[in-house]
Amino acid sequence: MALDLSIVGRASQPATLSYDWKTLATYALGVGAKRSELAFLYEGTPGGIRVLPSFAVVPAYAPVMELLAGSGGDMAMVVHGAQTVRVLAPPPSEGTVETVARIDAVYDLKKFAQVILSTESRIRGEAVFSTTWSIIYRGAGNFAGPRPPENEAPSLPKDREPTFSVREATTPEQALLYRLSGDPNPLHADPAFAEKVGFPQGPILHGLCTFGFACRAVLHAACGGDPTRMKSFSAQFRRPVWPGDTLVTRGFAIDGDRVVIDTRVEERDESVLANAWAHVVA
Repeated sequence: MALDLSIVGRASQPATLSYDWKTLATYALGVGAKRSELAFLYEGTPGGIRVLPSFAVVPAYAPVMELLAGSGGDMAMVVHGAQTVRVLAPPPSEGTVETVARIDAVYDLKKFAQVILSTESRIRGEAVFSTTWSIIYRGAGNFAGPRPPENEAPSLPKDREPTFSVREATTPEQALLYRLSGDPNPLHADPAFAEKVGFPQGPILHGLCTFGFACRAVLHAACGGDPTRMKSFSAQFRRPVWPGDTLVTRGFAIDGDRVVIDTRVEERDESVLANAWAHVVA
């Protein structure tokens, strides 16, 4: 199936998600939170349970999938290219989020097509999150379309030691836990399905789960665990991660308020998140 190029500018229907402490704790556990991070897991936290910045992808998932399903492209050929989340206002410990997604662009990558989507999430009319999604359709390129703009992510420093390094193992059940937050793709649960689509090693970890692990690492190492200090987090997905892999996230503070990130799988010594960086404030 060929992509319908007229989808640029198309908006989704408003999607609502009501969340409470169980929603937030399930997501936090899905991206590796430990009992030492009780503020993100326990409803009795003074002032209410805290919201991880990367939770912004959860209310955005349904409207993004709505638009992709209507794109005309083959959903079996989709891979996640990159993700950005922005926290526009501190979200409450519970609430109902209304999210609208929009297709901003379709780019020609020769063999692939790249679809760029953006979302905005509001609670009681106030914008709390925005996100940008890069979705790759394998085999859908060469339609004489425009090329994407140059990536403006800051470069990874190569001449100095990192400001911090966080090593954390995922569990063999990590993908099964993460999928409870809204992504039930069988690629992350069913060994037969995973082998059929090219992963004989078994189900892979959700890219957004790896994204959440790295975001947590930056949150604790660069923001003192305070989610109000992280304004945005962005990364490209470079290679798959399998449940049980050990992730090592290194951060390099630059320019006062930016942290450049490199996340690697320790067992294979390969980068799995690239062009990654966070905007943090004092």
